Amino acid sequence: MADKQKRENLCRNIRLRILIHILAWTMIFAGGCERRQEEGKAGQDLKEAPEIEGLACESRVELEYAQGFQIYRYSKGCRVVDVKEGLSYLVVPDGTGIPDHLPDGMVVLQRPMDHIYVAGTATMAMFHALEGIDKVSFSALEADGWYVDEAKEAMEKGRMKFAGKYDEPDYEMLVDAGCDLAVESQMIYHTPKVMEMLERMDIPVFIDCSSNEGHPLGRVEWIKVYGVLLGKEDEAAAFFRKQTEILEELSDNADTGQSVVYFYINSGGQAVVRTGTDYITKMIEIAGGRYPFESLKDESGSTVAITMEEFYSVASRADYLIYNASIDNRLRSIGELTARNEILKGLKAVKEGNVFCTDKDFYQASDIAAEMIRDIHIMLTKGDEDQMTFLYRVSE
Repeated sequence: MADKQKRENLCRNIRLRILIHILAWTMIFAGGCERRQEEGKAGQDLKEAPEIEGLACESRVELEYAQGFQIYRYSKGCRVVDVKEGLSYLVVPDGTGIPDHLPDGMVVLQRPMDHIYVAGTATMAMFHALEGIDKVSFSALEADGWYVDEAKEAMEKGRMKFAGKYDEPDYEMLVDAGCDLAVESQMIYHTPKVMEMLERMDIPVFIDCSSNEGHPLGRVEWIKVYGVLLGKEDEAAAFFRKQTEILEELSDNADTGQSVVYFYINSGGQAVVRTGTDYITKMIEIAGGRYPFESLKDESGSTVAITMEEFYSVASRADYLIYNASIDNRLRSIGELTARNEILKGLKAVKEGNVFCTDKDFYQASDIAAEMIRDIHIMLTKGDEDQMTFLYRVSE
C-alpha cells in the first residue's frame, strides 16, 4: 500500500510539473504574440511617416479627436507635422542641422521661432495657452480687434506690432524685423500670391487647418501642433488633457431632450444658422441638447442664411436660443432682439425668457472649446449660470 501511495504522489507531482511548464510556455507565447502585435501596430503607425535621410522615425503621437494631422517623432529631437491638406513640416530643434535631402514640398521650421506673425486670429489662443505670446511679434489684427487680453496688451505696449491683414501683409516690416514664421488660416488659399511672396522672402508659412475638424475637441487638439512649434509638447498634452476631463465629467449625462438654436441676424434681415455637421451643432449634442436644424446642409460652408419665416417654422418650438454675438453685436435685452423682427416674439424660448448670448471672445478662444460645451450643459440643466465662461442670459 505504501509503494502504491508513493507511485500516486509521484504521478501527481509529474502532472503538476507538466501543467506548470504548459502554463509558463503559454504565457511566454502569448506575451510574444502581444509584443509582435504591438510591434506590428507600431510599424503600421510609422508606415506613413516620411522618409528623411539621416533621421530615424521613432514614434507617432497618439491623437484622441483630431483627424487632420499627424505628428511623428524623429531622432535628434526632430518632429514632422503632416497635415491632411497635403502639407508637411519638419520642425528642427535649435543647434540641430537641417538634413540635406528632404521630401518634395516639406517645409523646414527651425526652432527657436520667436518673431512669429499670427495672421489666423483663432490661433492666438493656442500661443496664449502655452504661454507663448512673447514669441509672437506681429499680428494681423489691430489691438482693439483682440479679445485675448495678453495679445491686446502686447500690442498696446509695442511688444507686438500690426503687420497688415492676412491678405495684405507689410512685407517690409516682416523682413526687416526678422520674421521667422507666418501662421495663417486657410483663408490664405484665397490669396495664393501672398503665400508665394512670403516664401520668396524666406518666411516659412504654416497653415492651420483646425477648422476642418468635425469634433470640437479635434480643434483643441491642434494645440499639440503648437506644442511642437514652441518646444512645449508636454505642456500642450497637459493642457489638452484638462479639456478632455471637462467632457468626461459630462459624458454620463443623458440626452436632456431639449432643443437649442444657435443663430444671428445679418444686415439683410436673414437668420444665419449652423448646418447639421458644424462643430457648434456637435457641441450642443455633446452638452445634451438637440439642434432643430440638424438636417440642414451646405457644402460651401458651415452656416446658412435663411428667411425669418423659414427660421420661425423650425425655431418656434425650440427650448433655448443662443445668439451668436461673435459675428453680431451682443444683446442687452430680449426686446433688442425682437425689435429686429416682430416674428421673433412668437418663439417659445423668447416667451419663456430662455435666450442666451455668446461673448465676443468666443471665436478667438479656440483652445477651450470644452468650456463652451459645459456652458450649454449648465444652460440645459438649469445649473449655476455664474459658472459660465462664454454664455450669459439675456434679460427681459
